[in-house]
Amino acid sequence: MIKEKTLAYIRKLKLYVPNLYYKSHCMSSVLLVESGSTKTDWCFLAKGKKPVNAKTSGINPWLQSDDTIASIILKELGWNSKKYPVSRIVYYGAGTGNPTNQTRLTKLLKKAFGVKDVAVYTDMMAAAHSLCGDGKGVVAILGTGSNCCYYNGKTIKQQLPSLGYIAGDEGGGNYLGKRVLQYYAYGTFDAELKAAFEQLYGNDIGKIINTLYKEPIPNRYLASFVKLLMQNRGHYMVENILEDCINDFFHHHILKYRESWKLPLYFSGSVAYEFSDIIRSLCQQYELEIGNIIKSPMEGLIAYHKKHL
Repeated sequence: MIKEKTLAYIRKLKLYVPNLYYKSHCMSSVLLVESGSTKTDWCFLAKGKKPVNAKTSGINPWLQSDDTIASIILKELGWNSKKYPVSRIVYYGAGTGNPTNQTRLTKLLKKAFGVKDVAVYTDMMAAAHSLCGDGKGVVAILGTGSNCCYYNGKTIKQQLPSLGYIAGDEGGGNYLGKRVLQYYAYGTFDAELKAAFEQLYGNDIGKIINTLYKEPIPNRYLASFVKLLMQNRGHYMVENILEDCINDFFHHHILKYRESWKLPLYFSGSVAYEFSDIIRSLCQQYELEIGNIIKSPMEGLIAYHKKHL
């Protein structure tokens, strides 16, 4: 660690690099957090040591109280601060585009870990850093929810607002799940898919509606219906649902960016990964270049932050 007297001397010689002391101190160990509404990945990075990974349930400040989020951190994660002392926390997550939510999470993380240096970014930035690194691209998220942006290698230059699971999230898990539930409730499914639905979720539509409107995290519950689509690939109704819903995402988001025809498209998220064949087919139809499709940004985030340590 560089002592203050040494730094003062270097500054006088005009050889000082801004934030040198800060970076030397804070980047000795970093806790990376990548969270969606369904799951949260945690990774402890320290120079000269192997990454330490952990998982908890999802965190979304739009849908959860401070107490609920604190409980996930303290009880589910149960971090051993003595064994893995954290100097800095870099948090990427859903629902953090709002300044109020950023402040809430910053305070919660500082209190839970006893750390002063906390940076909170959106899940969109997580996908951009993971997939593009320092390069350019159009980056999309298709997980429980959905979103898209143009990333210029440093910052997100263009991004449409996310309307969430009620009015938006086209192509995401809750959007697909909503379509599955509609097809079942309205009698659109044939006998084969009707039976498949009831085997997975039962036939008590009243109970399903009660869970949807009375229980917490409704978007996560809607996304649970995607399992039926995963287990019944090849059925024409399933393929129609997948193509229609993911095409809605292309229509409302991907095709709104002129950069989509100039730069590769990158996708992150469980839905994108599971149904990558649909994405590749749509890219071919629209004559767009497809880049990587990953399930989780964490691996790429680890590489990105190791590079910038």
